[in-house]
Amino acid sequence: MLFQPSQEDVRRFFCAVYAKSRSGQSMEAIEVLCSQWIDEHPEYHAALADVDQALADMTQGEPAQANPFLHLSMHLSISEQCSIDQPRGIRQAVELLTARGDSLHQAHHEVMDCLGTMLWESQRSGRPPDGAAYIASVQQRATRD
Repeated sequence: MLFQPSQEDVRRFFCAVYAKSRSGQSMEAIEVLCSQWIDEHPEYHAALADVDQALADMTQGEPAQANPFLHLSMHLSISEQCSIDQPRGIRQAVELLTARGDSLHQAHHEVMDCLGTMLWESQRSGRPPDGAAYIASVQQRATRD
């Protein structure tokens, strides 16, 4: 069975990880990875510190700034894709982007552009996400001059 967390589940997870990290509690591997990405984004700490406000923002519409929960979810997705090399070639492309910019974080942001485009195209067209187009886009960024 595929686990498909709700938007509320995702927000509760990130807020709980932030709380655990701040209090020094032990964490599972996915929580450690998540906390590392949270540490890279201090601009999101206030949003992650207040689970009640994070849940309220779902019904009130998001503030004008970027959605920290979506952003961090994309970091986790890309990390998972690289760990299992799915779609095939993503690990090498992210490694190339990291080497080019000397930053895994910046490489992830480049990949996020491609991932966001793939998801937007899928929603717009009503078709499943096009993994081949996604990896082609990432590889193009990784190998451009």
